[in-house]
Amino acid sequence: MLDFFTIFSKGGIVLWCFQGVRGSISGPVNALLRSVILQERGGSNCYNHDSLTLKYKLDNQFELVFVVGYQKILTLTYVDKLIDDVHKEFRDKYRNQIQQNGALGLLSGSFDFQDDFDFLLRAAEESSRARAPAAMKTFKQSEKSKKTVKSMIEKPGEKAKENHKKSKSSKKENIAPEAVTSNKPKASAPPSSGDTEELSAEETMQRKREEFFKKKMKTGDKASKSPKPEAQKEKGKQPRVWELGASNTKELDYSKPTTNGTAEEGAVPDDDLEALRFRSGFMSGNPPDVEYESSSEEEEDVPTVQSKSPPSVEKSSAKKSGFGGMFGMLKGLVGAKSLTMDDMEPVLEKMKDHLIAKNVAADIAVQLCESVAKRLEGKVMGTFSTVTSAVKRALQESLVQILQPKRRVDVLRDVMESQRMRRPYVITFCGVNGVGKSTNLAKISFWLIENGYNVLIAACDTFRAGAVEQLRTHTKRLNSLHPPEKHNGRSMVQLYEKGYGKDAAGIAMEAISYARNQGYDVVLVDTAGRMQDNAPLMTALAKLIAVNMPDLVLFVGEALVGNEAVDQLVKFNKALADHSLSEKPRLIDGIVLTKFDTIDDKVGAAISMTYITGQPIVFVGTGQTYCDLRSLNVKAVVGALMKA
Repeated sequence: MLDFFTIFSKGGIVLWCFQGVRGSISGPVNALLRSVILQERGGSNCYNHDSLTLKYKLDNQFELVFVVGYQKILTLTYVDKLIDDVHKEFRDKYRNQIQQNGALGLLSGSFDFQDDFDFLLRAAEESSRARAPAAMKTFKQSEKSKKTVKSMIEKPGEKAKENHKKSKSSKKENIAPEAVTSNKPKASAPPSSGDTEELSAEETMQRKREEFFKKKMKTGDKASKSPKPEAQKEKGKQPRVWELGASNTKELDYSKPTTNGTAEEGAVPDDDLEALRFRSGFMSGNPPDVEYESSSEEEEDVPTVQSKSPPSVEKSSAKKSGFGGMFGMLKGLVGAKSLTMDDMEPVLEKMKDHLIAKNVAADIAVQLCESVAKRLEGKVMGTFSTVTSAVKRALQESLVQILQPKRRVDVLRDVMESQRMRRPYVITFCGVNGVGKSTNLAKISFWLIENGYNVLIAACDTFRAGAVEQLRTHTKRLNSLHPPEKHNGRSMVQLYEKGYGKDAAGIAMEAISYARNQGYDVVLVDTAGRMQDNAPLMTALAKLIAVNMPDLVLFVGEALVGNEAVDQLVKFNKALADHSLSEKPRLIDGIVLTKFDTIDDKVGAAISMTYITGQPIVFVGTGQTYCDLRSLNVKAVVGALMKA
């Protein structure tokens, strides 16, 4: 039933292995290590790879990993029990050998575990068979058999009557205690038998009057509480009032001034151009890293609290609290003790709330804390180590591991490789509406021009009004910063456009062909913003990528989003996979994180996006000028996340 069961150390030494089916187990196990354990995705102990389901367990005390694999279509209920039993038996049997010899004992030792494993496997299979499914009840054992046929017949009006009776009975129960308290006779003067009848009649009349007045008062209060209908505010634009005989043509003239019959195009402000020309050459090479300043005071765990007591009291209390302060420092230390979930639970709860406050998606914050807990559970800590410091250190290492790129991303080197192959390097930008795709495309164009590459911008956003004009303005500004006179009479950036309402995939294909013929180095494809739930637009994006096969697909996302980042990236990747015709569909290759200068230290969107896709953040947008393009500084982002 099992395909394989393997035990190996975290250093990669295989201690023992069982194979139930012929074939290599290195592929699934390596995929588990790359995709789950190394990327700190250990919240769940289950991982699917092709047709296999892999379950694993970590032993942090002895640095061991237990992995079992079986076919995905099978439902094996005993696997969790088996992996726990094997873990316990193997650890108890070879505890001394692993502790005394360490890594040398793992290399030279022999672990004859086959008989023990067969016994545990048979026991687990028999225990799952022993749990027979619960037998169904007979009709005589059910409650329905105790009812008569007459009681089960329902008439249409009976239900309403029953509800009416229930409401009446509940009202009587509410009134009953009041009636009992009001009907209590006075102890001072007991009435005679003749007066009791008159008094009881008067009391009943008085009670009915009180109830009547109470009902009236309640209805009056409800009427007074209900808001008065205010005059409806007029929505939308106010209508223009036209005066008879008057002329408002000057007010309605929004056209640009003309000279010699041609409209004057808005000139680029000289101040902005001079500032950018002064900074030209600043963007040569890779973009500078994001800067973050952190002081050592911010990293202290215990905040200082000023005392408001008089000086005399402070002096007397200082002597008393000397030993108390020492014991307070030692409180929470873990001396040669293995960590348990109970020790870490309060600290992890605080860490989870802290990550969510830093704009990390809630689900990802929970998964990160669960991964840290699995990584530390059973680990023996040093004598002078607190649980808080251990959890913080492990979480910081996990965040660094997530943000570190898993593959090389060097756009300039890839452009040089494309030049050698005599073809343009194509980058496609995609994302939701309003995240800054066109603006950051212009920043990347400026960076490429600063490094000596000429750029062709393909205007494939044929849906949004003003999209082509926006790119035309950026092209004009970039050409004014790098005029053709400085580059042997050749313009460094050009816009390829076909207007609105056309097929975006066809325009991208024509632009790439034009760039190849004209000798352009890079083609930047701008696409229309689309929500992740819009199926037709997502299909069009998948078609554009599948037809043109760009070298780099960048998802542009803003740093302001929290949980929405997860939904956007998951659905974009899913749409690209579903609507692609190839066996290996082209998914998102990298991320451009925009509006990074608006979030202070709430940089959790970087973690959310990287954790979901596993793809690196290639560029970071930090401002409004073309020079405001940065590379991700992992140390700075993690420092901002861990800052209290």
